[in-house]
Amino acid sequence: MSDAALDPSRIRAITLDLDDTLWPIWPTIARAESVLQSWLAEHAPATRALYAEPGALRAIRDRMDQQRPDLRHDLAALRRESIRLALTHAGDDPALAEPAFEVFFEERQRVDLFEDALPALEYLSSRWPVVALSNGNADVQRVGLGRYFHAAISAREAGVAKPDARIFHLGAQAAGVPAAQVLHIGDDAHLDGVGALQAGLQTVWLNREGAGWPHAGPAPHATIGSLGELSRLLA
Repeated sequence: MSDAALDPSRIRAITLDLDDTLWPIWPTIARAESVLQSWLAEHAPATRALYAEPGALRAIRDRMDQQRPDLRHDLAALRRESIRLALTHAGDDPALAEPAFEVFFEERQRVDLFEDALPALEYLSSRWPVVALSNGNADVQRVGLGRYFHAAISAREAGVAKPDARIFHLGAQAAGVPAAQVLHIGDDAHLDGVGALQAGLQTVWLNREGAGWPHAGPAPHATIGSLGELSRLLA
């Protein structure tokens, strides 16, 4: 399904997505929201009562996403301001947004890796500089994976989010190589696949569900069903 074949001989660095590539993100977010709810029950009971329904905190976060498009590249700020909005609506002290967010954020860094993640990181980092490239707010150091990464760039730090070509070019700069010598690996067909292709990177789409490529135009240089396929693909 590739329009161009992957050329491993051109690879001088790797950029790698995090959420849903190395770990499933939604169980992590659900657990962090549950821990936040418990904190609110103790410190902001009116907010906890007003937003007690499952998914209520996520719904107000999505509402904030619509109200503050300027924060879409900064998911930490988006979450913090959504908590502040919830506190304000409930009549609790909006200053509690800061400690409340820290409770959420600490739990958000506890991730359950896919079984193929660590072997893939060992393989990739032993051969190339690996740069984390994420729209999310996971911290590779706090997650416990910092030793595998040459650098980490988030959309917040870049000021733009995938699929914007600029964040991919920043990843190449962090690795010290031209974009054409970078291989990007990620699970999102649009954000990772289309974005990296348009930025001039070689691209591997991690397609764990076995879906068809959903976009018109060029397809990734390669598609894999698991990270375990990387060593064979890149040999």
